[in-house]
Amino acid sequence: MKILITGVHGFVGSNLVEYLKGDNEIYGLDIVSPEKDGIVKTFSWEDMERSFAGAHDDKIDFDAIIHLAGKAHDTKNKSAAEVYFKVNTGLTQKIFDYFLASETKKFVFFSTAKAAADRVEGVLTEDVVPAPVGPYGESKIKAEEYILSRISDKDSSASHGMTGDKQVYIFRPCMIHGPGNKGNLNLLYNVVRKGIPWPLGAFENRRTFTSVENICFAVNGVLTKDVPSGIYNMGDDEALSTNELIEEICKSLGKKAHIWRLPKGLMTGIAKIGGWLLLPLNPLRLQKLTENYVSSNEKIKKALGIEKMPVDARKGLQRTLESFR
Repeated sequence: MKILITGVHGFVGSNLVEYLKGDNEIYGLDIVSPEKDGIVKTFSWEDMERSFAGAHDDKIDFDAIIHLAGKAHDTKNKSAAEVYFKVNTGLTQKIFDYFLASETKKFVFFSTAKAAADRVEGVLTEDVVPAPVGPYGESKIKAEEYILSRISDKDSSASHGMTGDKQVYIFRPCMIHGPGNKGNLNLLYNVVRKGIPWPLGAFENRRTFTSVENICFAVNGVLTKDVPSGIYNMGDDEALSTNELIEEICKSLGKKAHIWRLPKGLMTGIAKIGGWLLLPLNPLRLQKLTENYVSSNEKIKKALGIEKMPVDARKGLQRTLESFR
């Protein structure tokens, strides 16, 4: 297949290139264009703008588009809301319109679990009524709504280039991790590596993580199989508590876990002070580290005809943690 990946040089994009390059021609769309094994060419946004306008001399007919490019969640809350909507919503609209007007058959959009719910009671499924909080999740759900509205607009489907053989997938992954990933997991790893005791042991929680290897497996699955269009949660099979995550980090370091169960009220107060003083532990980070956020991956597994994701949650985390060393 000829596959276009937007945001191809990012973390997930780079992993997808490695996973898909053996059997496919991979093209990229990104703000940077380093030469990378497995990528035939990286287009600039200016290239694609001309292509959108029908003025590109060497237009390529792609078999699939994987839309990864977007504005990531800023945990420090320093990004203006309009930036999220300009990139996550506006750019997605433009790429999806290009897809509809093209001969491309498959479109994969990477949304986020946060587009469905900021907090989860019980288990998150695809049929939840979306209730995002904040511009990151809100901009992603607006992008989803645009895609779904264009698919369901049957009366004008012909004028939009929509045909019955196009398939569209919206993925809602929970926190993605893997070798080379830099994020909250890396911050947590560095805290534990320094021998600092974990003070949030009193918070009992469970949350779903997503190994990038399982992401790649699922993307390849929808590209190569006849999977129904729709929204799919993405996550590993087993949900882990933060305390279990600390234990996994200590296991990778060959250390004994030091978990303190300090009063929740005390730690909540310290996080508030941390927010005022711009310290690493602030209310948002405390929420992320201690919240329950369990997402069901049963729908995507059923669609792919499997009982288990290929990478076990704990083994996937160990691979990520080993890369931090």
